[in-house]
Amino acid sequence: MSGKALVLRNVSVVRGGKRILDSIDLEIDSGENVAIIGLNGSGKTTLLKLLRGDVLPFYDHDDPPYMALFGETSWNIFDLRSKMGVVSMDLQTQFRSDTKVYEVISSGFFGSLDVFRNMKVSENMIKKTYEMAVMMGIDDLLERTIENLSLGEMRRTLIARALVTDPKMLILDEPMTGLDIVMNYKFRQMFDILIERGISIIMITHDLADIPHCIDRIVMLKDGKKFADGKKSDLLNSETVSKVYGEPIKVECINGNYRMHME
Repeated sequence: MSGKALVLRNVSVVRGGKRILDSIDLEIDSGENVAIIGLNGSGKTTLLKLLRGDVLPFYDHDDPPYMALFGETSWNIFDLRSKMGVVSMDLQTQFRSDTKVYEVISSGFFGSLDVFRNMKVSENMIKKTYEMAVMMGIDDLLERTIENLSLGEMRRTLIARALVTDPKMLILDEPMTGLDIVMNYKFRQMFDILIERGISIIMITHDLADIPHCIDRIVMLKDGKKFADGKKSDLLNSETVSKVYGEPIKVECINGNYRMHME
């Protein structure tokens, strides 16, 4: 896989006169895996919303922004979903509580929050829904309503939903938030497996412990700006992380797993 999956130049997002993202320059190659880290409020979630088309970049006539996804500067949002799957915290609260797991997964074909009567679910879609459920280890839950799922089961359901269109890239927004230590470990292993299968992952997180082994590039955001961009081994240290988080942070690496705590 070659070329650029994402190119941003001079991209800002303005709300209420405040720059939530400020002149971001970022390039991610196709097939590359990246963790985007920073405090809550640093601009991480706004960057996600920008990529999935929920917000638009601020247009400065003197220095206009440039955005390209998979080589396209303009795209149909439904075509984009076939190339880029998104799993976000807010998505899991948007489905009706009586929606069944197989309906959530199948809705990924349509970019909807359910499978409605006017939507034709083909035999190939049914097969793909089952295959992704098996991959995520939730094939025994397909008839269960989501109100009866654990947090980890719901996250795996949403990842299966994002994967049904065989996207080139999977964007994960704080995927481990709220999970216990065992499920957190299993999710990191699962993301490593997805990467090994050729799915590019962009993970948005505030916790270094979330970052899978296979992700080596780190992009740090602070106050809406890109603070640093480089290799995990170069950036995930006490000095740099303390600057990003604005507090004295101790960073440790044990067997390739990073963790941090207050000094």
